Amino acid sequence: MLYKSPLFRTLLLIVSVTLTGVLGFYLSEPHYTWFDALYMTVITISTVGYTEVGELSSQGKVFAIFFIIVGLLVFAFALRLIAEHLLGVWTSNTWKLKKNKDMIDRLKEHTIVCGFGRNGRQATARLKRHKVPFVVIENDKTLIGNNEDEILFFEGDALSDESLKACGIETAKNLICALPNDADNLFVVLSARQLNPNLVIVSRVSEDSNHSKLALAGANHVIMPDKIGGDYMAAVLAVPDLIQFLGTLNWWAEESAPNVEEVSLSKIPKEYQNKTLSELKLISKTGCNVIGYRDGKGNQIINPDAHLPIEVDGKLIVLGTGDALKKLNAMFRLD
Repeated sequence: MLYKSPLFRTLLLIVSVTLTGVLGFYLSEPHYTWFDALYMTVITISTVGYTEVGELSSQGKVFAIFFIIVGLLVFAFALRLIAEHLLGVWTSNTWKLKKNKDMIDRLKEHTIVCGFGRNGRQATARLKRHKVPFVVIENDKTLIGNNEDEILFFEGDALSDESLKACGIETAKNLICALPNDADNLFVVLSARQLNPNLVIVSRVSEDSNHSKLALAGANHVIMPDKIGGDYMAAVLAVPDLIQFLGTLNWWAEESAPNVEEVSLSKIPKEYQNKTLSELKLISKTGCNVIGYRDGKGNQIINPDAHLPIEVDGKLIVLGTGDALKKLNAMFRLD
């Protein structure tokens, strides 16, 4: 793609004009050497007005007139191309930075993801599926350039308080530390907890010995991806049918696939609050099954009784297909 670059085409144009001048002066003045022809070409197109190598013949003067006109036009055009390219790059970068800043400034109750490595990409993919607003702090220009059309990035160092503040740490709801180094994650957790005491922080950890340190630093949840992966591989052999069924719950984009979703009871209409599951009639109205309930104190109940009163500050865990969950969202007006 080099030949499509404005700078490459400009350079090619200048080289072509220079070679034309050298060849023209050399052929029109038999007593000129190649170096003399190059010298005459350079002082002609640069308009510096140095002394000629020798008196020009009538044929040489005609070529010089032609070459001066063509050279000036070509160099003027070349300068225009360079100026337009540089101005376009500057304008594009400035507009892109301003657009990103405006989008980040509008974020509220959002999630900040530190690092766009393997775990960071998986986290952002799930956040996108849930339509959770988020911004990613990353300093790798290549990663940003390859993904900035789909993901909102802030180019900077996640270990810097200025980067966290620029991403709205004070108004953020969650923070995901997905940096590859445990020490870096520990530092980010400490900084983030100091900047926003109410933040829910999820951190990646590589070494099991660092788990307690991250929790002590302020991480609400500490995840070890390697341990989860090992447990999953063993479970595939021990309980394959169960794992296969649970695996279908990850196909969130398919309408017919089963899905698990969390419903905050404080966000549903008041006419549905403080009722029992039998009164809500979710199965008959939507096709969703309630498989779990968490009350306001954090107590969790698996497969709750239909006559159990549900509190307004509790949460329901429901299982259903994509169509069933759409009906549930429409019923509770959650969209």
